[in-house]
Amino acid sequence: MIYRDRTEAGKRLAAELEAYAGRADVLVLALPRGGVPVAFEVAAALHAPLDIFLVRKLGVPGHEELAMGAIATGGVRVLNEDVMRYINIPDEVIDAVAAKEQRELARREQLYRDDRPAPDVRGRTVILVDDGLATGSTMRAAAAALRKQQPAKIIVAVPVAAAATCDEFRAEVDEVVCAVTPEPFQAVGLWYKDFSQTTDEEVHDLLAQAAGREKRAAP
Repeated sequence: MIYRDRTEAGKRLAAELEAYAGRADVLVLALPRGGVPVAFEVAAALHAPLDIFLVRKLGVPGHEELAMGAIATGGVRVLNEDVMRYINIPDEVIDAVAAKEQRELARREQLYRDDRPAPDVRGRTVILVDDGLATGSTMRAAAAALRKQQPAKIIVAVPVAAAATCDEFRAEVDEVVCAVTPEPFQAVGLWYKDFSQTTDEEVHDLLAQAAGREKRAAP
């Protein structure tokens, strides 16, 4: 084990991101649910605002495990060109799947964020945080969707990752921070003593705490 829990992992990851502390342009975005406790500690250490970036996979009808794309916070849709090239999926089918997943995404955003609006990332330095990277498929969809919202810089930051996945991301985002890359990697959960599932209630409470912290710090 490397980390006791996600809180300790977040504190260790924050130490790798010290160069971004106290900067007004920095925004920390967590991938729910497991990324939120990690990102909460990162945002606290950097004195940066915290929010979530939700991603929902668009599964091929009848083969839902195969992702034909993803939708994300802010109404962004990203299609998997490799899948679309080999499977002829009508636009109306894609639209129907996207509408269903958009409803679920909106439900989760309301559950987690209450009435706080989604942040404007345009021109900002965004640190995308999760509790680890194995294949990196969810983070890859998040980064692609986030890019469409025109941030100045995207940094993918995780406490633990497969070395090969970490290397792949260097070509996809502006900076990658993988605190540790143990080999053999196998699975994210192996590197935490406590890797219990983060609940919806924990996500809501941590975001509310971060919003209160930001409000108190505002001049």
